[in-house]
Amino acid sequence: MKKDVLISAHDGGQFGAYAAYPDSETPSAAVIVIQEIFGINKVMRGICDNLAAAGFIAIAPDLFWRQEPGVQLTDKSEAEWAQAFKLYQGFNVELGIEDLKSTLAHIRSDKSCTGKVGTLGYCLGGKLAFLMAARSDADCNVSYYGVGIQDMLGEAAGIRQQLLMHIAEKDKFVPMAAQQKIRTALNSHNNVEIHVYPDVDHAFAREGGEHYDKEAARMANARTADFLAQHLTKNGGK
Repeated sequence: MKKDVLISAHDGGQFGAYAAYPDSETPSAAVIVIQEIFGINKVMRGICDNLAAAGFIAIAPDLFWRQEPGVQLTDKSEAEWAQAFKLYQGFNVELGIEDLKSTLAHIRSDKSCTGKVGTLGYCLGGKLAFLMAARSDADCNVSYYGVGIQDMLGEAAGIRQQLLMHIAEKDKFVPMAAQQKIRTALNSHNNVEIHVYPDVDHAFAREGGEHYDKEAARMANARTADFLAQHLTKNGGK
């Protein structure tokens, strides 16, 4: 089942989210899919659909609702890139985290959910997944090529649940010095697992994107699937 839902914000109002449910009558674990800078577009909805096919409830909240509700962009035109960067620059990270916490509470209260919920974020969402690991009680978190994490490493002390990070070696938005800073700070953290993918650029896992790399995406997605199963399912979760 696929549907659009409304979530109550902590400070009033409601925001939309796309939700996909597995074909099962028994409760399932859930994954919050955290958007790139293009909104809840076809790519994010496809990720949700794939997670539902794998047996998870997947929900992708519209984090740009405070600026432009329901925006759906692609990476195919300069105009859309410009609009996406404008939304990114106007995005309030603190309010975004509160909206993700509201999403977490919303899906945990769903009778179809076991109560086990992870996060899975890309680009902007990769940074937010890192922050959710540090600031929320989500059961596990996955970050794909998160931007700006090197400036937030003081948050790492708050990470209590497992965090899986995928880093693109040739990421134009996360230069090598930033990557090294991240790895130096987090490699010894007991709850953090980091994988670096050689010779690939930012958004290497965005199927159909300019820098999509089939083999790197396959490897990262396989690790993510194993990670989510381990920490969210009855057999693997606590």
